[in-house]
Amino acid sequence: MAALALVPSTSVALVVARSSSAGFLNGSAVAAGIVAGDLVFVFLAVLGMAALAEVAGSFFLILRYLAGAYLIWFGISLIRSKASLQLEDSGRSASKLSASFLSGLFLTLGDLKAIFFYASLFPAFVDLATIGAMDIAIIAVITIVAVGGVKLGYAYFAGVVASFVINHRAEHAVKVAAGGLMVGAGSYLIANA
Repeated sequence: MAALALVPSTSVALVVARSSSAGFLNGSAVAAGIVAGDLVFVFLAVLGMAALAEVAGSFFLILRYLAGAYLIWFGISLIRSKASLQLEDSGRSASKLSASFLSGLFLTLGDLKAIFFYASLFPAFVDLATIGAMDIAIIAVITIVAVGGVKLGYAYFAGVVASFVINHRAEHAVKVAAGGLMVGAGSYLIANA
């Protein structure tokens, strides 16, 4: 799980974009949303996600389109924003943190790679027929530590790089780069739906 979380993907792009544009707390909120989405998939896999994906396949497709559209809108808004970027104060409001959390959650729920992993590969690693409550708890902890730890690492380092760049008066370039990453991630989600 940690190796898969390290692979550059739309979720990594979103964590980096939010951390570099709104600070570590927002990047952490995105990471928490990603972990929450992965936990949803863990529980769905245990309950028979392959069957659910067949029945609700169009729901996952719609969710993917919505997540992509949200990322594109958010990225364009970031690129067009005029306000000064202040990492220390800008990202602590509950509404910004909840928006960051929800963007990570929706991105993960619409992520074809996550759906494929939990529907196809996860059952190859875990015998779902004999799994018990303690096993599910252990898998949940592993998911939180592996995925959350990697995404928090990305959030931390993106925030450090952004604060360095911002201290050198290049905040517009940071906004454009972060917004571009988000637009690219959203476009990728929609194109591969």
